[in-house]
Amino acid sequence: MRRRTDVLIPLLTVLLDALMIEGAFLLSYWLRFDSALTKVFPVTQGIPPLSAYVIGSAVIIPLWLWIFMNRGLYRPRRCVDFSDEFFAVVRVVAVGMLVVLAGVFFYREFSFSRLVFGLLAVCATLLLTAGRYGMLKFEQWWYGRGNDLKRVIVVGAHSLAADIARRVQTDKRLGYRLVGYFAETPSPGMTDTGAEHLGNPNDVADFIRAAHIDIVLIALPESEHPALNDLVRACEGLQAEMMMVPDLVELLTSQVRIRHIAGIPFLGIKTVALSAWNQIVKRSFDLLVSAIILILVSPILLLIALLVKLESRGPVFYKQERVGLDGDLFNVLKFRSMRLDAEANSGPVWAQKNDPRATRVGRFLRRFSLDELPQLINVLRGDMSLVGPRPERQHFVDQFKAEIPKYLERHRVKTGMTGWAQVNGLRGNAPISERTKYDVYYVENWSLVFDLKIIFKTLRAVLFGEDAY
Repeated sequence: MRRRTDVLIPLLTVLLDALMIEGAFLLSYWLRFDSALTKVFPVTQGIPPLSAYVIGSAVIIPLWLWIFMNRGLYRPRRCVDFSDEFFAVVRVVAVGMLVVLAGVFFYREFSFSRLVFGLLAVCATLLLTAGRYGMLKFEQWWYGRGNDLKRVIVVGAHSLAADIARRVQTDKRLGYRLVGYFAETPSPGMTDTGAEHLGNPNDVADFIRAAHIDIVLIALPESEHPALNDLVRACEGLQAEMMMVPDLVELLTSQVRIRHIAGIPFLGIKTVALSAWNQIVKRSFDLLVSAIILILVSPILLLIALLVKLESRGPVFYKQERVGLDGDLFNVLKFRSMRLDAEANSGPVWAQKNDPRATRVGRFLRRFSLDELPQLINVLRGDMSLVGPRPERQHFVDQFKAEIPKYLERHRVKTGMTGWAQVNGLRGNAPISERTKYDVYYVENWSLVFDLKIIFKTLRAVLFGEDAY
């Protein structure tokens, strides 16, 4: 058994990127000088030779590939989500275009068309994104057929370790093959995943040498963290990658900073979730996007309102008090999807799959999350954001804040129509403790790109997911 070198995927990606960049140059040249676009932007100074742009691309392509490499885009990036790849391409193309424009500014022997470079930015983004998408699909197919799988062991046996083992076992497209796990004693939870108990953590180093293990995934509970140092030291000098899964709820923050006040150093363990500038950016984005969506879907909103009204008596909209930013209460808007007396006998309860309280129209609306479209009005009013932790009722907040560590950290930002937990499959009756981990991570790592990524993943989940009800 020999370790996989992982040369094929990065090599193919480099070659494909070079091909796409060259294609972007040729396509931009054609659009500018030989397509119908010339009717809008007439060519007034003659058509330059194609060879000049081909020679220019021969200089630019190595520079762009170097930028890609320095951004870490040629590592074997197993488990990469397409939205991550898209935003990475956009950032690299933006940097690459700055390099191109700087080169053109200093090179005076030939006058390049500025419109060609504008088209190049668009064409390069589209072609590189398409190429990367195709490469991701090929990579998943390649691993799914059992090629170049990394040999993996898990250290740990509690619920998080079992979840890791289950995911690795069930999806070969990730590119891993689980050899087994190490724990002090065999675990029923791990046995249920089909993973083999290979010994206790003290045996890990010897097993890596004997079985040529590629990756060690460490998922130890907090009580066993003192043994982590011994494990790492025992594996010194071994050519195996080691990764640890942190408990996101127990982490204080990933943004620890040292600040000085009057000459006294302070260790910052918690900051405001969003700076004043970030609040402006997020609010502006919410206003612009929610207004556009409301205008575009207004005919659909009218149709849904008519269907709700025709099927059952009662109001079209359903208002429910929810807890938002800083614990403030607001009324969330939804299309009514249940009978008027849905909670008359049960009191506040979560929705469930095949919920008997739902109307026929309501079941369809909930399946595709159409009942939540009126929340765009909440976004416009400032009660909510497009992206953020999902708002919950006061009854459940009072219950969860006493049971779930860091649960109230969710209220440091506005609640949202969709969130990081939801796009990771934690909808419906998913454990609230798991949702909280993802929500807290979102609060502490917000960015506008992160919001865009969640929105794109939401669209895919709404269309193809089956866990909404």
